[in-house]
Amino acid sequence: MLLGTVLVLLLFGATPASAHAALRGTDPDDGSVVQQAPRHVTLTFTESVGLLDDSFRVFGPDQRRVHTGEATHADGRSETARIGLPGKLAQGTYTVAWRVVSADSHPVSGAFTFSVGKRSATTAQVDTGPAEDPLTRGLYDAARYLAYLAAALLVGTAAFALLCRPAHTSPLRRPLVAAWWTLLGSTAVLLLLRAPYETGAGPAAAFDTSALGRTLTGRPGLALLARLAVLLLTAAFLIRLSRRRDTRERPVTLAIGTALAAALALTWAAAEHASAGIQVPLAMTSSVLHLLATGVWLGGLVALLLNLRRSSGEDLGEVVPRFSRIAFASVTVLAVTGVYQSWRGLGSLSALTGTSYGRLLLAKLAGVFVLLLVAGYSRRWTARIAAPASVTRTAVPARVPQPAGAPAEHAGREEPEEPEGPGEPAEEPPASDADRDDRRRLLRRSVLVEVAVAAVVLMITTVLTGTLPGRAQAEAARQAPAGTLPLTSQVTVPFDTGTGAVTGRGTVQVTLDPARVGENGVQAVVYGSDTGLVVVPEVRITFTLPSRKVGPIDAELTDLGGYWGTNSVNLPLAGNWTMKTTVRVSDVDQVSVERQVRIAP
Repeated sequence: MLLGTVLVLLLFGATPASAHAALRGTDPDDGSVVQQAPRHVTLTFTESVGLLDDSFRVFGPDQRRVHTGEATHADGRSETARIGLPGKLAQGTYTVAWRVVSADSHPVSGAFTFSVGKRSATTAQVDTGPAEDPLTRGLYDAARYLAYLAAALLVGTAAFALLCRPAHTSPLRRPLVAAWWTLLGSTAVLLLLRAPYETGAGPAAAFDTSALGRTLTGRPGLALLARLAVLLLTAAFLIRLSRRRDTRERPVTLAIGTALAAALALTWAAAEHASAGIQVPLAMTSSVLHLLATGVWLGGLVALLLNLRRSSGEDLGEVVPRFSRIAFASVTVLAVTGVYQSWRGLGSLSALTGTSYGRLLLAKLAGVFVLLLVAGYSRRWTARIAAPASVTRTAVPARVPQPAGAPAEHAGREEPEEPEGPGEPAEEPPASDADRDDRRRLLRRSVLVEVAVAAVVLMITTVLTGTLPGRAQAEAARQAPAGTLPLTSQVTVPFDTGTGAVTGRGTVQVTLDPARVGENGVQAVVYGSDTGLVVVPEVRITFTLPSRKVGPIDAELTDLGGYWGTNSVNLPLAGNWTMKTTVRVSDVDQVSVERQVRIAP
């Protein structure tokens, strides 16, 4: 029941992942007019990117596609993408549509324009490439989430069996097998869907042998292949673990299991956030430790819950304290590595509240705080379960039978019972078994709550790995031109979140300048129901051209003190665009409103 609820939350409640490589600049500059035709078009990103067979599409003033060379990295720099242009280009405006894959395995795309000699009218009759297929994206994200869940359960359950040493491991066999098969299946799906996910094609493109061959030569594909190989070795290890009898082999078995778990975690670290940006070796080491600690703690909670439900209870006084110590060590590792990764991803304290990455990180920290509170409650019952094992039975008081005619003041008095023979212990009170059952039941309930909260934290973590880091967002923003643009056109967008508060309803006055093809400035001012200016946590505006499947293009507004704005939104094609304005008035209340805006040539 719990696993089904978690899967529903993951599949239908998670937000889409954002690309991680942010465009830092273009050559020629976006919206510029050059007197001589350039020989190349070069893009520079905040991190290294991978190139596709169709990474660039260049369209001339007549809306026909320009013949270009093969996409390459400029001067061998992996954070660039370059395409060669023909020797002679006609005067007019050219549209460049691009799509690359960031170093942390996520595709990123966009478009911009430049003009040779003079600007010309640009219509919407150009094919800028396939839009992102929602079915492919949904299936790929579902497989990612399942892979994270299965890896945590696999690592945690195996660690529980090796380190906590329960008397009966039979309750752990089924989750181990289920986790292994789930991780194997989700990895195979990720490998097949990798090519259509990168290109934005439908799921049927997964069976294109040429595209699959390209996937197998790229870093994300190689990481997935390595994960499959590690899983095959893990299967042999699990068979050995199930047949282990000699305790003298425990150190060897533990060493092999640790190596396999580290190799498994490395397949994630080598293809996600840690593999790009600053301090890559240290970041990958931190990521591996973070993933292992997450698995040992969260997966171990599930194993402990199963052990509490099915164990006869005779060894819980030893198993539960062992897991408590292991969980404390895991939390310590998570705290150290989490602080480092947060600093690396945010880049500044302001990004903690000013970026989606920072807000997700705050939500994760809140979940971890709740998890630690519940874990502290569980430790109380852990100590009580362990207590009877450390108390000798000879110290248990027993009622002494009184002889007939004894004085009334001695009736019912309890004294330590003398042993009936040398070394013979006194009997334990019959109520102790019932007390232990009550403690086990309360601990089981507490651990169940821990598992539920941990599943939510893991969901937030998975979404966080698909969100643009604040450091990369800041690096890209520093390239935006400064200054403000004169007001030319305004759109009033009413909103109502239904909360009834002054900030829960009102209007957003959006100014778009110059509302023409190319670079535009956007300013958004929020008014409350009393027509006064109000401050809200977030305003987001995206632009989509449905007729040509372009977008959504995120305006990436920033809080400029009293209003939200940016000066660097590129709308490369003329036509009727859909402007979607999202206003968030609290942590849980937001509303999105769509309006049509006309972008002139």
